[in-house]
Amino acid sequence: MTKPKSHKWTFTARFRTNAYGWKASRLACKRVREAVSEIKKVNRKDPILGAEGAVKLMEKFWPAMQNIDTSSGALGTAVTNAMGVLVDIVTDAPAPESLRAKWLDRLWQAIMDDGVEYLSPLGDRWGEVCGSPEVASQWADELIPVVRRTWEETKLGTFSYFQGTHACFSSLLAAGRYQELLDLIDEAPKLHWSYRRYGVKALLAMGQKGRAIKYANLK
Repeated sequence: MTKPKSHKWTFTARFRTNAYGWKASRLACKRVREAVSEIKKVNRKDPILGAEGAVKLMEKFWPAMQNIDTSSGALGTAVTNAMGVLVDIVTDAPAPESLRAKWLDRLWQAIMDDGVEYLSPLGDRWGEVCGSPEVASQWADELIPVVRRTWEETKLGTFSYFQGTHACFSSLLAAGRYQELLDLIDEAPKLHWSYRRYGVKALLAMGQKGRAIKYANLK
């Protein structure tokens, strides 16, 4: 199979671009839960089709909900909970490499377009979503130069931000390029815990538990 079956998803009509206004947080939370339930139901019978639905929903989060007031935190929590399920579905799907490559391209564009990082859990697990160490390594090779360029600009006094930094770390981790990951993190302008946690995982994967504990406690 090179592409999922055609399917009419109920949730797509509810996640049109600009579908929700400023005060629609509660309604959007409900629609997110409904959409995930729909995808899970389909996924139980057809994991490829379920994963296609998961990709489609993640693509629609930002365009549909970009105008909502998220200050209460309720919508962020609902989306984060949904993302855990959706990423698992895409990761576990028995998709051929050609189809997964298309999903990765679509999801990457969604990450780049995401204005409030609804999809940050996806970036955190990008290496897993790649489906194989080889694909993860290819993504790492593409992302490393961008990460380094962003950090160099920051060091020169021009704040620069790249939404794919964690995806790069995750890809290196999934590819088994542990020392390279540690070396890259050392180049960061500031050693945030959000970066160090990947280093901890790399050290544990290398069997260096004691060093991992020390690394996790660096100030």
